[in-house]
Amino acid sequence: MQDCFEQVVLSKNEYLLTEGKICRHLYFLEQGALRGFYNLDGKEITYWFGFEKDFVTSFHSFITQQPAVENIQLLEGSILWSISKDTLASLFDQYHEIERLVRIVYEKYYIRLEERFVNAQFKTASERYENLLRQTPYLLERVPLGHIASYLGISQETLSRIRSKL
Repeated sequence: MQDCFEQVVLSKNEYLLTEGKICRHLYFLEQGALRGFYNLDGKEITYWFGFEKDFVTSFHSFITQQPAVENIQLLEGSILWSISKDTLASLFDQYHEIERLVRIVYEKYYIRLEERFVNAQFKTASERYENLLRQTPYLLERVPLGHIASYLGISQETLSRIRSKL
């Protein structure tokens, strides 16, 4: 089964995927950090981060095989393991444990999306930042503040004001 995976080594700021391309692989992030973002009216809107032991992909593009509307960029030099959609599908037929594992990955992704939606709709910027500090304090050590502000849906100036009050 090891020969089903291919090692991918990328440098900081390289792209794993760019919008308009079809995502044909699911990746396991062994080492490093990355972010998913959209371009909206010339602005980059970061909406997720990936770190060690995360499975990452453009889930919509990977599942539907339609062009991605997002970009995935490395925040650090990274080592990933890649498996193609076709190879993964054939493994599902042979090993039901893998199918279960991928279902759990999809469930975690869905829960993360729902939490983002609830936070964006019902929490203030300060509450979102405090939540980030509680749940993922390591983000501040590994992710530029501009990306964190974008992720929280606020300007970098607003983030600076919030941080100065804490």
